[in-house]
Amino acid sequence: MIFSKTLKSLAGSTALALTALGVATPAFAVEELTVGYFLEWPMPFLAAKADGKYAEALGVPVNWVSFDTGTAMSAAMASGDVQISVSQGVPPFVIATSSGQALQILDVAVSYSENDNCVVATALEIDKDSADELAGKKVAVPLGTGAHYGFLKQMEHFGIDLASLDIIDMAPADGAAALSQGAVDFVCGWGGGLARMKEHGNVLLTGPEKEDLGILVFDVTTAPSDFVVENEDVVSKFLAVTAEANATWMADHPADMLSKIASEAGMDEDATSTSLSTFDFPSVEEQLSEKWLGGAAQEYMKGVADVFVEAGSIPSALESYDDTVSTGPLAAIK
Repeated sequence: MIFSKTLKSLAGSTALALTALGVATPAFAVEELTVGYFLEWPMPFLAAKADGKYAEALGVPVNWVSFDTGTAMSAAMASGDVQISVSQGVPPFVIATSSGQALQILDVAVSYSENDNCVVATALEIDKDSADELAGKKVAVPLGTGAHYGFLKQMEHFGIDLASLDIIDMAPADGAAALSQGAVDFVCGWGGGLARMKEHGNVLLTGPEKEDLGILVFDVTTAPSDFVVENEDVVSKFLAVTAEANATWMADHPADMLSKIASEAGMDEDATSTSLSTFDFPSVEEQLSEKWLGGAAQEYMKGVADVFVEAGSIPSALESYDDTVSTGPLAAIK
């Protein structure tokens, strides 16, 4: 299958990068920090970014670089070009760590079951009750991402043979364009791309319906393991700025904060508000609870990895993902 070949290539590339780096991620001298994030993915931390609060808290320049996918974030952290990635999808993280990349989850960046989904072209008139008609269709999926995992689980739920599908690897923005042009029959993605997909199609399952199938949708803040170990205070200060921004937004959705988030995300305020209405930003206490980093997230990652192994997307999974979560820096800001 197309997606299996592509993801195996991705895993192989990651392994080569790790070999070239001597497997361990290189240590960093914190004279400045480079942080990865997504455009068209509005989150409270962007307001803090606009106000220069990260540089102020850390006492060093903070450079920001945008990515299209979480897999690209993994590659950038493997090469040492990026020290922290905000809102990396769990599946890309699982793929990287399963391949031997030494990364750590630092916090739960956002939960968004309604903002990551698969959309079927309106002309096909296919919904969850007629999903068996998807067999033989062409689909655009950003491989190795949360959308990819959700796609696999939904196809499993509907009994669609993956071998019958023509699966194309596309970032959400490209997938939305392909759907609008009739180049694909259905597409999966998130954020601004998903919003444009919905202009030309319908979702198969709602957020709650996906959650009932065990499809949790959340992103995490991640960093190379060596960087976390050697710079725990820096990491904790970074997370504290994010947590403060999240708490401020969740309290009363300030209008001035919305405008900053929209500008930094490259979106208009209406689209930003719509996206944010589908996001949840758990408090520090909630993140440290059993529901998230206290155990459930680790179990979820194992489930994601096992699904990818069964699909032939990665060669093997870790026995446990407990060691890929570092709660010390987050706990230190309480």
